[in-house]
Amino acid sequence: VRARQADPLCSFGDFVALSDVVDAATALVLKREVSDGVVAPGFDADALEILAAKKGGKFVCVEVDPAYAPPPLEYREVYGVGFAQARNARECTKADVAVDAVSGGPMPGDAQRDLVLASITAKYTQSNSICFAVGGQVVGVGAGQQSRVDCVKLAAKKVATWWLRQTPPVLDLPFAEGLKRQQRVNARVAFLEGGFDAYAPQEKAAFDKLFASGKAPPELGASDRAALMKKLDGVALASDAFFPFPDNIDVAAKFGVKFIAQAGGSVQDPQVLACAKGHGMMMAMTGVRLFHH
Repeated sequence: VRARQADPLCSFGDFVALSDVVDAATALVLKREVSDGVVAPGFDADALEILAAKKGGKFVCVEVDPAYAPPPLEYREVYGVGFAQARNARECTKADVAVDAVSGGPMPGDAQRDLVLASITAKYTQSNSICFAVGGQVVGVGAGQQSRVDCVKLAAKKVATWWLRQTPPVLDLPFAEGLKRQQRVNARVAFLEGGFDAYAPQEKAAFDKLFASGKAPPELGASDRAALMKKLDGVALASDAFFPFPDNIDVAAKFGVKFIAQAGGSVQDPQVLACAKGHGMMMAMTGVRLFHH
């Protein structure tokens, strides 16, 4: 449930991957979501009965062997040219993020947990990739960009959406009666993106109909948004490779980031560390690149 909140728009019609057997309680959660299937190491009988009725019997349940070990080599073919490389079997562990390279001291326990979670997510996300996490939850992912700072900006936008969706001005939006849950989710995200006063007439009319008064409330002002975002703190960020410039850190600082994990190895490492220190951040240099193409 928490994982879906990292990006409530892209989680509309997804596949769920679980590391434990699906029980009835989990099946009931999946039943209400717009999802196409689930992959798990097993299913209780009552859970299968619940899921078999989803999507008219077309909901996909895939049982996998948790002991399965994939082949050591991965292959890609591009226009008749074959590539082979060793599969990245390197695990991301707390040992990778135990030391703060800024001060030389230990990284806090909760920060280690979040940095490992963010690193694992970045490892399996299309490079270049950046992941934000806090409280044991992924809250924003930016992937597949040519510029690393654009990955930070993309992930940060999702972090802002995640955070602001939980604030009173957004939770208390006066929606029209009868809206489906996903319609409310989409409307909240659109409200936060702003700019709806500049919509085309038919688009603005459709958006206004989502609200009880027949007109969308005024969008959040820049000062209100900044005040709400200032309350976000203690966020962890992991990068799938080193930061080439300090601008990545400057962007991250605006979204509550206090803990960072990155590979290190850039000629700009001293400047990046100095920038992190200036923002009061802690940074682990893992020495591990997590590219995924």
